[in-house]
Parts: sequence; C-alpha cells; structure tokens
Amino acid sequence: MVDLAKITDPLSLNRFGPQPKGPLVLELDLTEGVADEAPGDPLSQIMNRRKQHYLEVLEGIRRGARDPEVGGLVVRVDARSLGIAKIQELRDTVADFRATGKPAVAWADTFGEAGDGNLPYYLATAFSRVVLSPTGLVGLSGLMSRTTFLKGALDRLDVKFEAGARHEYKNAINPYTQTQYTDAHREAAGRLVESMNDQIVTAVAKSRGLTEERVRELVATAPILGQEALEAGLVDQLAYRDEVYAELNAEVRARKGEDSPEPALQFVTRYHRKHVPPPRPRFADNGDHIALISANGGINLGKSRRSPLGGTVMGSDTVCAAFRAARQDPRVRAVVFRVDSPGGSAIASDLIRRESQLTREAGKPVITSMGDVAGSGGYYVALGSDAIVAQPATITGSIGVLIGKPVLGALRERFGITSDSVSEGPHAGMFDTLNGFSDSEWERINTLLDTIYEDFVAKAAAARGRTWDEIHAVAKGRIWTGADALENGLVDELGGVETAVRLARAKAGSGALPVRVFPRAHPLDRLRQHESSEDVASAEPQTVLSAWGPLEHLAARLGLPASGPLSMPGSWEIR
Repeated sequence: MVDLAKITDPLSLNRFGPQPKGPLVLELDLTEGVADEAPGDPLSQIMNRRKQHYLEVLEGIRRGARDPEVGGLVVRVDARSLGIAKIQELRDTVADFRATGKPAVAWADTFGEAGDGNLPYYLATAFSRVVLSPTGLVGLSGLMSRTTFLKGALDRLDVKFEAGARHEYKNAINPYTQTQYTDAHREAAGRLVESMNDQIVTAVAKSRGLTEERVRELVATAPILGQEALEAGLVDQLAYRDEVYAELNAEVRARKGEDSPEPALQFVTRYHRKHVPPPRPRFADNGDHIALISANGGINLGKSRRSPLGGTVMGSDTVCAAFRAARQDPRVRAVVFRVDSPGGSAIASDLIRRESQLTREAGKPVITSMGDVAGSGGYYVALGSDAIVAQPATITGSIGVLIGKPVLGALRERFGITSDSVSEGPHAGMFDTLNGFSDSEWERINTLLDTIYEDFVAKAAAARGRTWDEIHAVAKGRIWTGADALENGLVDELGGVETAVRLARAKAGSGALPVRVFPRAHPLDRLRQHESSEDVASAEPQTVLSAWGPLEHLAARLGLPASGPLSMPGSWEIR
C-alpha cells in the first residue's frame, strides 16, 4: 500500500468531533471537486483543509480496502474536476477495493443532464453497483474535441501571427493562423478522441456484461432515460439518495452481523487524515522511504507557485532543488516523479530532466508517473527517469517546438496608436510586436527551432533506447494517448502512482518501503536559515518568470499557451 503519510496538514483538527462506533462506510462526494495536491505551507493547509485532494482520495480508498473496520464505499459520482486519466486511476483503485469483497456503490442524480455524461458514467462502471435517480439520464453520447479558430476575427482587426514550428503536428498556434484543422491537426485530434472513446466503450462493455457493439448502439441513442438505462443494463437500480444509503447500510450491517452497531459514514479524506501521522522536521529520523515529488502546471524558469487565478506553475528551481535534496538524503531510496503538465519553457524542462537523470545516476531509481497530461515539456522532464508510467488516456508525446509572435502594427495604425524607439543591434526588436520578423530574424528563428527539436529528439532517443529516426517518426509535435504511446515506445507501462511505486520498490530492492510526499516542510523548517542552494527549503514557491518573456502579458491577452513554446496545442478538454 502506498503510505502517503505526509499529505495530512500539521495542524489537523481531526481528533475533535464525534468518533464512529459501528462499522464504517466511506463516503466520497465528487460534486465538490478534487484538488490535484495539498498545498505545502501551513496557512494554505488551514484554508484548504476541507478540500478533497486527489492522492488522499486514492490512498484513503486503498487503506479502507484493507481495514476490517471499513464495510463499504459509496460515491456520489461527478467528473467535472477530473480528467480521463485520473478517472482511470480512480477506477483501478475502486477495483482494488472491490477485490476485498466489500460493496462499492456509485450513485448520481444524473450522468449528464444535457450531455457531458461520458466521464461520470465511465467512472461509475468501476463500482459493484450503479444507481441512478428515477428522473436521471445517462449521457453516454460519445466523445468530442472542438477547437475554436480565431484567424478570421484577427484578420478583421489587422492582427497577424508569425510563427514557426517543428513539425506539422505542433499546432498550438493553429487557432491564430488557420480557419480550420490542417490535415495533420485533424489526424492527431481524431486519433486521440478515437483512442479514448475505444477505451471507454471497452471498459463499459466489460463491466456491464455487454458487447462492445451493443454499447456503441446505446451510445447512438443517448441521452438515455433512466428506465431505458435500467432495461439496457447500464444501471442496476433507479433510486433516490436516501434509498441508496439505507440499502448500503443494511448490507454492511448484515455482513458484520445483526448485533453490530449501525454503520457510520465518514468522508474518505477525513478517514485518511485520521490514520496518518503529522509531518516531522526534516532533521528528525523519518526512516527509509520512497520520495514522491509532484510537479504540476506549465513549466517555467524560477520557482513554483500557485496562480492567484487558479492552477499551478512548475518552476525549475523548485523541482530541481527537490531532486537535489532527495539525492542528498540517505533515507530516500527511490523517487516517484508525478508529472501533470502541458509543457512550457524548453530550458526549464531540460534543467529538470538533468536533475532527474543525476538522481538516477546516483543510484536512486526515478520512476515518472504521468497524470492527465504530460506532453511536450511535460514529456521532456520525464526523460531523465528509469521508467515512464502513463494511464491509457494520458495525453503525452508532443515532441516538438514552436516560436512566434503576433504582429500588431496595422491594428495600432488603425486606431492612431503610434510609438517610436531607438535601438542598437539588428535583432534588438526581434520579438517586438509592432512589425513581423525580418529575413535575418527568420533565419535565427529557424536555427532555434531546428536546434531545439533535434536536441529534444536526440534526448528522447537516448532515454528510450531508440534511434533518432525512430523517435522522429512518432514525434513531429504529435500528441498521443498513453495507450498509443506505449505501442510507439514512448512509455514503459500503463498504470498510475501505485504502478510507479511498485517499479520503484523493485528497482531499489527495498521491499514495502513507505511513500512520502517530498519535500514536505514542517513549520520549524521555515524558521531556520537555509544552508545552501541544495537545501530544499531554499526553493519555496515564489513568483516566477514568464516562459514568453517580454510577450507575457500580450500572450495572455491573445490566449497563447501561458507555459511557453514547448506547449501542447489547446486545452484538450475531452467531454
């Protein structure tokens, strides 16, 4: 079992309040959303202590599966805060719970009221019983990915984009330079949706005892009424919440014996936090363990931070310092590197890859576990590890690069906006947005694109044990699902954190060592002076530089990827 013992906050209030006496029924309400990870500083922990954190949810369910005091699991299903790869990992965790023979019930008011029911229903089919309210629907309608193209509107504003990419599949700039899919763009997007849809159809058919052909027939009739879903075998029961809970409590009590007390409900994350010790100072003896280093968000130079508008930024200083600290810590036997990122700065990505590689070469195995997205720079940072693990629906690959800028001179002229400048050097205004690139500037742009791409492919080839040409054939900026990436030799195994931990333990020859979030600052660590740049406390999250440099604010206004030139195209929200 993965003992994520450091995810709890040091100022936990879980010891207070009523204590359950009967068998426990673990409860999870996904309509409240799930955060990717717990914040590191104590104040944020207090402010966010009521939020559910993804890794805590996984570990709480796994712990409950092995706890004789836990009699069942009930989940109110929703998937708005979860990507399809995280849903697959949660499905695997529920399967582990079911393997113990304990009941696991998924219920929903509706699986999509006006569509968007694919992912919630996909998650629900992992449970031993699927319950829908009598007036609910099953919106198992198939997947769609849509791209909005802005070139027509920008043409009316006299705004032009000049950009170069390596190669034809690197299409993050296409919404600003095209009015529809290019052939390569359509091919990559179509295959992505096809692969994910096939995975959902196969899983639904297997879990519901239907043929894949029958599932596809049902998809063509969506949205499906509750009674129709019951008759088709898509759900097991039509019932309201009170009926769901009453039946599950009766089942748990019957399994424990009629003399047992009434079952008690407890949220999964609260149950998990009550069973883990608070974090201890780093100078305390925490024993040998596997370090779990998480890296989320767009990749930038500098230090990691949480955006005030939501989301996180992966700073190279912070992640590199974590790897250095893990290398220096004799208690760290191996590292699981959890990556969920669409990419960003090429330089920052390479710095992180280097520190991961040095950690591996120091004799501490590094296993990368990919989340929903780990493409472009998000794939680059994984190249220093011993092995890469991805879910079948993880979006990865995108080995490519783009560089460009908008040209706003005509727009400014239309509105009478003028400016003047002085400069030294023919390329001083290379990334200025007033004019397009000159011939000599395009020469430098193409040199940069070719050099970065060739280096990216070469490093991927070396890491994957392939030739340059073999990696180039599956690169060119193309995105892949994890399942396709496995076939193309870009990842080593399909699975989640639990799979990565198994590989790390095997490579370290360590047996069942606990897994601990690393680094996890104790309040006392924040009071002491930093010893050096190799002290992980010296890399606490702060404001970071933009991957677009001087174009940061303009790039944000125009909707360009905030994470920079090694970014995957679009948001890739699959519904």
